Amino acid sequence: MSDSRDWLQEISACVGPKGLTMDAEDMAPWLTDWRGRYTGSAQALVSPASTREVAQVVKIANAHAIAIVPQGGNSGMVGGATPDQSGESIILSLRRMNTIRSVSPCDQLAVCDAGVILQNFHEALAEHGQRFPLTLGGKGSATIGGLVSTNAGGTQVLRHGTMRSLVAGIEAVLPDGSILNSLAALKKDNRGYDLKQLLIGGEGTLGIVTAATLKTVPALVDRCVTWVGVKTPQAAYALFQFLNARESQSLEGFEIIPATCLDSVLEHIPGTRAPLAQPSAWNVLIEITRDQHDATDPRITAETLLEKAFEENLAQDAAFASNETQAEAFWKIRDSIAEAERAAGPALQHDISVPISKMADFITESTPIMEAKFPGTEVAAFGHMGDGNVHYHVKAPPGAAGTGWTLEYAAKITPMVHDLVVAAGGSISAEHGIGQNKRAELGRLSDKAQLLALQAIKSAIDPKNIMNPGKLVPLASEQRAS
Repeated sequence: MSDSRDWLQEISACVGPKGLTMDAEDMAPWLTDWRGRYTGSAQALVSPASTREVAQVVKIANAHAIAIVPQGGNSGMVGGATPDQSGESIILSLRRMNTIRSVSPCDQLAVCDAGVILQNFHEALAEHGQRFPLTLGGKGSATIGGLVSTNAGGTQVLRHGTMRSLVAGIEAVLPDGSILNSLAALKKDNRGYDLKQLLIGGEGTLGIVTAATLKTVPALVDRCVTWVGVKTPQAAYALFQFLNARESQSLEGFEIIPATCLDSVLEHIPGTRAPLAQPSAWNVLIEITRDQHDATDPRITAETLLEKAFEENLAQDAAFASNETQAEAFWKIRDSIAEAERAAGPALQHDISVPISKMADFITESTPIMEAKFPGTEVAAFGHMGDGNVHYHVKAPPGAAGTGWTLEYAAKITPMVHDLVVAAGGSISAEHGIGQNKRAELGRLSDKAQLLALQAIKSAIDPKNIMNPGKLVPLASEQRAS
């Protein structure tokens, strides 16, 4: 490896004093992932202010075979933006690149830098009568580049899809430092391989996303948010089918939440309160919207549909948000589950997906299997019933030591959960990516063709393996034998 003083001086000259730090204290917050499971080391934290500067930094790194770990808001769930412990890589932060370049309500498109924070993007679009139909609990820190790189989902996938559906164009820097300019939002473009789609969900292993053209939709006129109590996950699925068959164009959210998760939120998150007077074993959070004034009032739609649902015994109780404050309070419960579960004690958290029609049965059938195999544990399964995404938490027995229990049982519990998921025809990663957390499991459970394709693409585009090495693509030792 080249003398670090040489290439660091080159990078410093490129990004200036604001764009480079090697101070341990300044770097410390960015060396550990959001969950606190991975901590690495790096030679420097580099923060370019433009795509041109990113390209120059990557060219320097490529020339000297320096590994680059791209990072946005550092709010990922799988250790995908955390360097390894070798201390040989650099973190390339996109946070200084936070400009919304353009908003075009007529075209329903917006172009923004990778470092734009999702919540800020939402607020900026609102001024133009538009919105970006993807939101999640970490919207105050998650960046556009990170959301693109992990193909994020969130709570509105039911109607609008994941980031893969919402990205119309991409600008990125490839491993040799060349700039891919594919920001044009073309309806038809048959110039060969769609490199944009390789970068979406690529977790920074093929290049660094520096900007994106994103699809927007009209701002909401209003919405109706309803909290509904149901007996079982199967009842929740029946209610989903009932509503989706009648109102698929305005049904924007359908989240399933067990009483155990609600109880954790009420205990650990200040300012929250139970939406229903009488508790239900399972709860559903429903959002029906309209973005045109001449469409039916969503409150009327929701009341009419739920009245019929009650007649068919699809629900036990319901509470309608009477205003936006209450609507946000309902959503705060859903968005705070991960934080509340973390405060409640150690747990192994799995972001998985199964076919929508199998989600209810997967929850009810897998839960007793896991709890019997690991006595004292408790399964908390919640998530996006409309797209089959289950957040599947296996909580430690009361009194278990936090880090110690997690380290001891991760290798036992997680493979068993993933085996059940694969048997149900599902995926071990629904919306958080692979990172370093699921890399070995991807290798264990993927077929030969998929692994060969992953490796071939990675090797062809990044032959020196400088782009986020050790993430996403399984190592040779982690691959299944056949």
